[in-house]
Amino acid sequence: MKAMILAAGKGTRVRPITFTIPKPMIPIMQKPVMEFLVDLLRQHSFDEIMVNVSHLADEIENYFRDGQGFGVDIAYSFEGRIEDGMLIGDAVGSAGGMKRIQDFSPFFDDTFIVLCGDALIDLDLTAAVEWHRQKGSMATIIMKTVDPNDVSSYGVVVTDEEGRIKSFQEKPTVDEALSNTINTGIYIFEPEILDLIPSGEEFDIGGDLFPKLVSMNLPFYGVAMDFQWVDIGKVPDYWHAIRSVLKGEVKNVAIPGREVAPGIYTGLNVDVNWDKVDIQGPVYIGGMTRIDDGVKIIGPTMIGPNCHICKGATVDNSVIFEYSRLGPEANLVDKLVFGRYCVDKTGVSLDVRTAALDWLITDVRQDAHVPAPVMI
Repeated sequence: MKAMILAAGKGTRVRPITFTIPKPMIPIMQKPVMEFLVDLLRQHSFDEIMVNVSHLADEIENYFRDGQGFGVDIAYSFEGRIEDGMLIGDAVGSAGGMKRIQDFSPFFDDTFIVLCGDALIDLDLTAAVEWHRQKGSMATIIMKTVDPNDVSSYGVVVTDEEGRIKSFQEKPTVDEALSNTINTGIYIFEPEILDLIPSGEEFDIGGDLFPKLVSMNLPFYGVAMDFQWVDIGKVPDYWHAIRSVLKGEVKNVAIPGREVAPGIYTGLNVDVNWDKVDIQGPVYIGGMTRIDDGVKIIGPTMIGPNCHICKGATVDNSVIFEYSRLGPEANLVDKLVFGRYCVDKTGVSLDVRTAALDWLITDVRQDAHVPAPVMI
């Protein structure tokens, strides 16, 4: 069976992470989010996977290659060009990406599924496809029911009593919302859908294709299913996703490493004197990370591999990426540290180099300069 993973977006709302990591490669406990999708597709016999790529395409292609190491076949459709020896992404829209693949050579020849490459899900894809076929649907949106007070964060889908899609609302206010079922970015299509997408131009699934289906009164349905869906649309979403994994709330994501004490997990060769630190789980510490004496770590917290948390520092409810050094006596609360950036849980980012704080949060691979302690 065939599937497509949408992986061409720039991920602007997840910056600064996506400055150097494409959105589908953002790690969830050291494993790219797209790898969880590939695993799910394989489990439900979707073993021929097309991926459209653009922004930082080589990061995705070099990791997954032809898919053989993941038990599937993968091919890529690059959207962009080369300028001055550099790959320049130039995405053609989610529907445009589907059409580009089909125009190259007809790939989609039976019912196929399309997934956004930036969410953790545990959906029963087999049951979803069966529902789609029973309805005789040309296109089906897999929906989720959310608390009515949360609808303003999502694209709302309005259906009739048979599940036929009537209209959409993009992030309506609570009072304006006509439904509390939302679009999860998981779609099931018949190949005929490609005939409705123009060739050679930017065309979006949600913004262009779906309104066209509604206006033409084609068999277009939505089904609300009970499954876990952790969207990583913005930096705060990522922060919450890591917290949820550490707290055991995400069923298909295990905490890696070994549990050295209740709720405390480590990778290989962590340098820490457990009698001289205060660590309150759930906490994950990556391999080859050094935790100095007098450090306090309060979970849920993830510290990546090859980090150094210096003497007397506190890390509370935070996410620290690999090769980060946190200076002595620093107090990091509700933060995400990624390279030269420190981001709070609302998504506000601080460039520590520009702010002259690169002695406090820096890369372990460069010499440390340690002046007086500072609270951040």
